[in-house]
Amino acid sequence: MKQSLQLRLGQQLTMTPQLQQAIKLLQLSSLDLQQEIQQALDSNMMLEVADDDGSPAEPQEAMEPANSEPEFRELSNLDTASDIPQELPVDSSWDEVYDSLQSFAPSSAADPDGDDFLLQRAPAQTLQDFLKWQMELTHFSERDYAIATAIIDAVDDDGYLTTSLDDIHQGLAHQIPDLDRDEVAAVLHRVQNFDPPGVAATDLADCLRIQLNQLPETTPWRKEALTLVTGHLELLAKRDLAKLRRQLELSEEDLNRVIALIRTLEPKPGRHIANTESQYIVPDVFVVRQGDQWVVTLNPEIAPRLRINPLYSNMIKRADSSSDNVTMRNHLQEARWFIKSLQSRNETLLKVARSIVERQKDFLEHGETAMKPLVLRDIAEEVNMHESTISRVTTQKYIHTPNGIYEFKYFFSSHVSTHAGGECSATAIKAFLREIVEREDPAKPLSDDTISKMLKERGINVARRTIAKYREALAIPPSNERKRVF
Repeated sequence: MKQSLQLRLGQQLTMTPQLQQAIKLLQLSSLDLQQEIQQALDSNMMLEVADDDGSPAEPQEAMEPANSEPEFRELSNLDTASDIPQELPVDSSWDEVYDSLQSFAPSSAADPDGDDFLLQRAPAQTLQDFLKWQMELTHFSERDYAIATAIIDAVDDDGYLTTSLDDIHQGLAHQIPDLDRDEVAAVLHRVQNFDPPGVAATDLADCLRIQLNQLPETTPWRKEALTLVTGHLELLAKRDLAKLRRQLELSEEDLNRVIALIRTLEPKPGRHIANTESQYIVPDVFVVRQGDQWVVTLNPEIAPRLRINPLYSNMIKRADSSSDNVTMRNHLQEARWFIKSLQSRNETLLKVARSIVERQKDFLEHGETAMKPLVLRDIAEEVNMHESTISRVTTQKYIHTPNGIYEFKYFFSSHVSTHAGGECSATAIKAFLREIVEREDPAKPLSDDTISKMLKERGINVARRTIAKYREALAIPPSNERKRVF
């Protein structure tokens, strides 16, 4: 094959390090942004938090003799006199241009007196921890202790056994000599007497049976309820009340009392004990009403005001190529770019939030039923930005309104047409659907087709399958499962 040279022309879009940093800060959540700012403060000696009043801090004076000449002087024209570049070349990174010398970075020692409650809170307690705590308070032999530990490890967060009794017996047979299945069953019975009632049950019927057995024998309809849950629970699930009356030989009124007793039991005993770690949401934007206007402001707590440290910036000497001076110059330019990127993020976030609030005024005044359809393209065209930028701004960003705290994405939804030629958002339709279901007669629940007709009477064209899709999204069961006769 003959070798040859070819010349090709092409265009390629590249991002400067400044743009990369701006995009990175733009897509961070409020908690991630605080960590990023703290990391920048710890690694860059030129950055510092401005005072609350915005006035510059008094620079510390150097300890020098009164008649000695200062080692440096302030440079009023630092930007023009220095060789600090205003823009970094493309296809480069921060590490390629600047050296991060940690020896010049201020140390960040942990504050033992800090008031960060997120770091001081106790770890979340699981159901297994609660059961093991009760096991430690119960007198068990060494063999029974090992069996109880295996049983508790097999309990899920709802309080049910995820492993059969035979599997637990086989798993412990090689650890405990001469282990009998009845011995495992006896320990299981003791664990089932732990709190919460019904824990370590094999299925729903067993869970309800355990809770009924723990009730006093004088409890009305306790015996009939035990008979129902142990032998006729499937009929109750199918709501075949006529057959239940015949099987239990009870009148309609008495059967309703038995079912009312069963409804007081807990089908998932572990869900009230399993405590997941709380997730805290810090809003990025506040929306308040002032007169006839809705005012949008940034949350000042999520991003402290940063500035250039005047003491260190004045120490930079002109035409000095020493390693210390070069390092300070590099830190100064990094600090300027970081502050500029942070300001750009705040401006973009505020601009998008104001545009959303302007379009969703009816939601702020009347609730979900007044939500208007909105897509990313609408906001992008109004603020003259790309849809990808709007997507980054609205991801993991939260807005505090009089109606609650919502993610920016919540205000974007698809739409359906109306009889008047307008549009109705999917969020408003879901709110109408929830309102209709809450007001329906439990004895005669409305079908999806009936709800569709009711919405059409309001001027909203929604098909039955669309109602079914929204109902499943709201975790609303179908009409046959919503029926209540007692």
